[in-house]
Amino acid sequence: MSATERWRADLEAWRIPEQVLASAEDSPWVLPRHVFTRRADVLTAEPEGASFPAAWEALDPPGTVLDVGAAAGAASLPLAARSTSITAVDTDSGLLGEFERRATALGVPARAIEGRWPDVADRAGVADVVVCHHVIYNAADIAPFLRALTESARRLVVVETTRRHPLTSLNDLWLRFHGIVRPQGPTAEDAVAVLRELGIEPKVAAWRRQHSASEHPDFDTLVDVTRRRLCLPRERAPEVAKALRDGGADGTRDLGSSGDEIVTLVWRP
Repeated sequence: MSATERWRADLEAWRIPEQVLASAEDSPWVLPRHVFTRRADVLTAEPEGASFPAAWEALDPPGTVLDVGAAAGAASLPLAARSTSITAVDTDSGLLGEFERRATALGVPARAIEGRWPDVADRAGVADVVVCHHVIYNAADIAPFLRALTESARRLVVVETTRRHPLTSLNDLWLRFHGIVRPQGPTAEDAVAVLRELGIEPKVAAWRRQHSASEHPDFDTLVDVTRRRLCLPRERAPEVAKALRDGGADGTRDLGSSGDEIVTLVWRP
């Protein structure tokens, strides 16, 4: 099995069993917007990790930026001072609106494109630097996704991701509430294997995230988001709260982000 085929198989294994999904009162595909807006604000004020300096250096001289899976702009807005314009691609129109408001406040020309990558790659066009943070685990067709990133960049591609699949931090809870053993892969190492299969040798930097301790405003929000992700009814929220406390949850850290071990992958087109 090729690295690309293994990636697809690993992601398909995350599919929620139909009988569990059918019984869910609320959609488990939770997108808590406050997590993304807070992340954008915190990182714009104080960038961290290996991804920012790689993109910042490539924007000397200043140039255009394309942010794929932009959400509220956490990957691209910290680069505003060296960006002649930023194009943001995302499937969530509300988060794109948050991005546009923040870009306007920073005085950087911005364009928002609603759609899924690489379907909208032609509309997005080519930029000097392409950034893509915490998106690749959503891409089952990883090869065309990565190729489109490469073809859209003049100077550099910067991909940031967690070392493990984001939902692995919920695996113990799936076993506790449903008796279901969830997958462990794919991982950032698997993404590197796919890139090498495509003839790309990325620079790899591993680091630890510092700004994830207060991603939810309060413990009740954490409980509700976790309950939804586990496909549990609202009446079981107290059980979820107990499970989170048993697991040492601090009340604000998101459990769908798979910890603070981050990997940055950088390559030239």
